[in-house]
Amino acid sequence: MRHTYALTGMHCQSCVNKTSAAIRAIPGVTSVAVTLSPPQAVVEMSQHVPTETLNQAVRQAGDYRLSEAPAELATASTASTASTANAGNAPKESLYPLFLIVGYIAGTVALIAYAAGTRSPEALMQWFMAGFFLVFSFFKLLDLRGFADASRSYDLVARVWAAWAWIYPFVQLALGIAYLVGFAPVTTNIVTLVVMLVSAVGVLKALLDRRAIRCACLGTALNLPMTKVTLVEDLGMAAMAAGMLALHYTA
Repeated sequence: MRHTYALTGMHCQSCVNKTSAAIRAIPGVTSVAVTLSPPQAVVEMSQHVPTETLNQAVRQAGDYRLSEAPAELATASTASTASTANAGNAPKESLYPLFLIVGYIAGTVALIAYAAGTRSPEALMQWFMAGFFLVFSFFKLLDLRGFADASRSYDLVARVWAAWAWIYPFVQLALGIAYLVGFAPVTTNIVTLVVMLVSAVGVLKALLDRRAIRCACLGTALNLPMTKVTLVEDLGMAAMAAGMLALHYTA
């Protein structure tokens, strides 16, 4: 038996891989071909599998929904085969881009400090945080909808208030500009501390639940897995904000 279903919540090849794996693991499913355009799943079954069972499987894989597809969206078997082949060529998850970007930011800060002739911890942290938020917000804004879909799978605030997933990149952009120009340092550091700690709680919960989800810290342009590195990243930024607040009040 072959059935075609509509899938919502997908935004990249990583989503295709996750939903495919979730459906393929269901007893009775012999093969599955998931596509982004159109967003659907063509499922071959050896026995009937209820739609709700399929939907529960993809929901456990992330912020996805599966439902019966209209008849006109039914896909030919040749398209299913092509989709399966393309899924096999998907880029592998890697933390290398994250380390490379953070390394570039740190290197740039070191060069600026050398040119300015300063070793002030407060200045170094301020410049690093400016670069961090500006660069990371840039990647999120490349695909704002994709970031919003991905972040709702683990961001606690976005799960309660969906608009936060759309606002968050602009908050990071504003923080980057604030650090760059030295605007209201106390307020900027307090906002950063709160935002990064809340983000860290969501990441920690996802890690403790052992959920295989995609990290959206660099948007959808790069395929980053959710790991302890993501948690360290959030906590590190929170620690720097707290450190700058401490330096401000002890100066």
